[in-house]
Amino acid sequence: PPAAMVGSGGGGGGGRRKRRRRISKNKEQVEQQRMTHIAVERNRRKQMNDYLAVIRSLMPPSYSQRGDQASIVGGAINYVKELEQLLQSLEAHKRSKQDLDSISSSHGNPTRTSSTTNRDDEQLRIFGDFFNFPQYSSWNQAISSSNCNNIVSSNDIEVTMVDGHASVKILAEKQNKQLLKLVAAFQGLGLSVLHLNLTTLHPFVLYSFNLKVEEGCLLNSVDDVAAATNYLLA
Repeated sequence: PPAAMVGSGGGGGGGRRKRRRRISKNKEQVEQQRMTHIAVERNRRKQMNDYLAVIRSLMPPSYSQRGDQASIVGGAINYVKELEQLLQSLEAHKRSKQDLDSISSSHGNPTRTSSTTNRDDEQLRIFGDFFNFPQYSSWNQAISSSNCNNIVSSNDIEVTMVDGHASVKILAEKQNKQLLKLVAAFQGLGLSVLHLNLTTLHPFVLYSFNLKVEEGCLLNSVDDVAAATNYLLA
């Protein structure tokens, strides 16, 4: 019996030492993982601050008067929308000038003719560069992709959605109080207008809306918003 007791006591001490080593090793692993996470998070914040600094340096000072992240991102959104408006206006002006030059030269050349239909088609092509995969198109040759079915319409409408925000591009013939009716109708459908650009080239107008899909809005997909927009224009 004494020998058995001694043997039992020796085995118990070895087990406790193994458990202590295992616990110590687990603590080291947890600490190492914590330090790795801290280093990764520090690098991520540094990279984010560097990107924000670059974005701020690319914008005029009036777009980001405060240095916090929300102000910089908000200013960048406004700046990009203004650049988009400028690009559309310059492109429309350039194409319009080319049309005028073409018409002027055609008066001295009896073999060249110009018609209202051809001019309207050319203006549609001007703004057509701003559409990728419209859900509704006024073109005879419908643009199609694997992601959406293009529907022939009297207007061009393209909708994209990301995280509860919808981007809506509309190309339509100008109508009296058209913009006012669109904004009011969007609000009534639960789509708040955050940004709006418009470019006109008679008789057409290109609208670019950024909408927030409010809680309770029944339009939950790009097809729903596009169909509602086409209905409003009709």
